Amino acid sequence: MRTFDYTRADNVDAVLRVNPSPETKFVAGGTTLIDLMKLNVETPSRLVDINPLPLTNIEKTSDGALRIGAMVRNSDLAHDAQVQQQYAVLSQALLSGASPQLRNMATTGGNLLQRTRCYYFRDTAYPCNKRKPGSGCPAIGGFNRIHAILGGSEDCIATNPSDMAVAMMALEATVHIRGATGERSVPLIEFYFVPGSTPNRETVVGPGDLITYVTLPPLPNGARSYYLKRRDRSSYEFALASAAVVAVVQGGRMQHVRVAMGGVGTKPWRSKEAEQALEGRQASDANFRAAADAALRDAKPQRYNGFKVELAKRTLTRALQTLTQNA
Repeated sequence: MRTFDYTRADNVDAVLRVNPSPETKFVAGGTTLIDLMKLNVETPSRLVDINPLPLTNIEKTSDGALRIGAMVRNSDLAHDAQVQQQYAVLSQALLSGASPQLRNMATTGGNLLQRTRCYYFRDTAYPCNKRKPGSGCPAIGGFNRIHAILGGSEDCIATNPSDMAVAMMALEATVHIRGATGERSVPLIEFYFVPGSTPNRETVVGPGDLITYVTLPPLPNGARSYYLKRRDRSSYEFALASAAVVAVVQGGRMQHVRVAMGGVGTKPWRSKEAEQALEGRQASDANFRAAADAALRDAKPQRYNGFKVELAKRTLTRALQTLTQNA
């Protein structure tokens, strides 16, 4: 691990006075950053500890949205009564990720920014376009069982690892950011970049930017939500395929359908194709499978991850079946 300077910030203004630089990193739970520093994947010259920041509240806003502070720990968010009752998919996604110990440390902002678990990205003995643009992507043509089948490019096929972000994508979350140029609000669907030719740029967050909170809009009356995750083992494992679904079912027909998938995309993958295939239609197995086929229509599997196409279809189909049971 490279040596670094360490400071603490006790308010947002103090954080924003920090000289913005790629060499400066903010640390909260540290459940991703510290690991990557130990591997020499991340090599900041300065760490700014933001744990004292007063961004730990979960509260309703005047328009009925839920405002989640960036420093809210994953465990607290998963067990919050409002989240469990109104946004069950988010609680389910959080509880399916990591371990209790990690959830007790990991934060909302940090979870949104966590980096890929691609073997080649985390091993500096290999080239990686995420670490050093233009150096190559050994996952393409290499061992790519866990890699993306949606949103990849000739430069990168690494998956996004977050469960929480998949649920928040289906819930149409908005991320609120403060930086040197002021405040801005970014819909989560616009927050992540697909790799293209610049896989080192993963989100809209730049040097000196700080995520302050996330808002979830109120769901329509009668809305249901559900998260299903498929993985190699039942705990402490990242998704091979997952699905977050939100919908209102009235008279056997589906409305306000929102679908997001994890484990298969280079970012948390919102499937407008699946939503369009389901909106206004009968909640039936045939329609669920048609939606799953639409969601994976543009999949581009590699040598070792072709199984993900069918796995993702079955995962989404099963999630929709569970969501609409007894509706």
